[in-house]
Amino acid sequence: MMRLLPLFLASLLLSACGLTPLYSGGSQGQVSALLGSVAVDPIEGKNGWLMRNALNDRLGAGAESGVRYRLVVKLDDQIEGFGVRADDTVTRERRTLRARYQLVDISSNKTLLDATAGSDAGIDVVSSEYATIAAENTALENLTQKVAEQIVTRLSLYAQSAK
Repeated sequence: MMRLLPLFLASLLLSACGLTPLYSGGSQGQVSALLGSVAVDPIEGKNGWLMRNALNDRLGAGAESGVRYRLVVKLDDQIEGFGVRADDTVTRERRTLRARYQLVDISSNKTLLDATAGSDAGIDVVSSEYATIAAENTALENLTQKVAEQIVTRLSLYAQSAK
């Protein structure tokens, strides 16, 4: 029982710190309402298709509140070789995915948020070309998920601060 007393006291102190949950109010909260009213513009290319799907999965597009915002995303996807052997063959690659995104209010066509997100991944280049291509595609899928999560987190912070 004495071991629980410090935990109880700490919980009382933490409750007075002024922090509020990002998604307070659940599906009726301010953050959820903004995220549900964002439509993602089409993004060109395979990486754009993956990014748009990842964003739509996280945003829950098509909520009852209707679409009030557009999310415009431009991607920069690069693969760079490094780790070169003496015979000039590449042994390692870095795939970098960067996104510049803008949240636009549809009614006024005003840009509310203009930011960037990005991540990178290392890829081993092996003797099998098929395996290397598969690793590059897997890296793109993983990077897309990471960058989409960064974008949605930033949109959530914007929604919370726009009270």
